[in-house]
Amino acid sequence: MTPRLRAEFWVQAYLRRLSLSEIPAFVVARGDSDAGAVLVKLSLLDGTASLFHRGFDLETGARVWDVLTQGPEAEVDAAIAKQRKFDPDLWVIEVEDRAGRHMLDQEGLL
Repeated sequence: MTPRLRAEFWVQAYLRRLSLSEIPAFVVARGDSDAGAVLVKLSLLDGTASLFHRGFDLETGARVWDVLTQGPEAEVDAAIAKQRKFDPDLWVIEVEDRAGRHMLDQEGLL
């Protein structure tokens, strides 16, 4: 079994990588430091957003970031609120980028 990376450490590394690429991001909700799940909201700053969550590719077993929902930002925010009610240990990171960059597909972030 592969050891899990602490959620807080992953969040810090992700925010740093975004910062180095001059992509604004911030923690909207702080979850459990050790094992909290992470949601990433990508705001395109035009009233729309996408919400990503980490899952598994059933064919390969690899970790992947999938779109949980996308559309009007208010609807994405409502989906986040619903998830937070279900899981209060959830981290929520908001990324703001008109070009849609989120870097979740990069090595080390899966």
